[in-house]
Amino acid sequence: MAAVTIDGKALALDLQAALQIRVQALIQAGTRPALTVILVGADAASQVYVRNKVQGCERTGIVSAMLHYPSDVDPTIVFDRIAELNADPAIDGILVQLPLPAQFDESAILAAISPDKDVDGFHAANVGALTQGAPRFIPCTPYGVMKMLEKEKVELKGKEAVIIGRSNIVGKPMAALLLAKGATVTICHSQTRDLAFHTRRADVLVAAVGRPLMITGEMIKPGAIVIDVGINRLASGRLCGDVDFDSAKETAALITPVPGGVGPMTITMLLTNTVEAAERRSASVQAGAPH
Repeated sequence: MAAVTIDGKALALDLQAALQIRVQALIQAGTRPALTVILVGADAASQVYVRNKVQGCERTGIVSAMLHYPSDVDPTIVFDRIAELNADPAIDGILVQLPLPAQFDESAILAAISPDKDVDGFHAANVGALTQGAPRFIPCTPYGVMKMLEKEKVELKGKEAVIIGRSNIVGKPMAALLLAKGATVTICHSQTRDLAFHTRRADVLVAAVGRPLMITGEMIKPGAIVIDVGINRLASGRLCGDVDFDSAKETAALITPVPGGVGPMTITMLLTNTVEAAERRSASVQAGAPH
């Protein structure tokens, strides 16, 4: 029997509708959620991602601003602007679109963003809070994956979870979240010997390595839940994930498509983090207001 496809786009729209209600409540309380996105250079994929994020803000009522700098900009200019945004009480979230041009130290840029406005969840303070089980901001893609598993009522306690990819953006935070739910987690990467040995024992398989169609149906345990985080463009122009969907769906029980799976959820969780930041700001203002 073919796998059930998890519709990330439909879930994202449902969650955004719920966010609209929270945004309206914040506005009535005197706080308008606001996100600023910084884009450096003219990378086509980055421009699409930023446009989708801005459109998501518009749908949910979040004020958004996009600051676009040329690829040869002096990093000092961007650092100075981040400092201004950190100090601006009307800004709830700051996002620097990655990757950055070669003259930038990406880790230094991410560290410059206030942890209270780091809606991507990449600041070291927020990474530490996540690994200690008390997250403030959860990185958006793993956060979206967890929401999809929650929607499908997947019981993770005791499950064997295998993640392919060890990035700070997906692989490592994904492992922390699955561990927190009681899964036994294995992280595979480019140095892993016999990848198929690990993937075939996974009750939950998360592919996040950026290699098109590398996970085939024969590498999947029958009845597994397969989450495809990858997004790749083939020579034909077709978008695909890291998983060969056509063969994998014949073995898996649940599977995410590309496009229309994890991607819409990533943007939705960015919006969620921004609203959560605004709610904290609103609560702080209310607590500090004179009685």
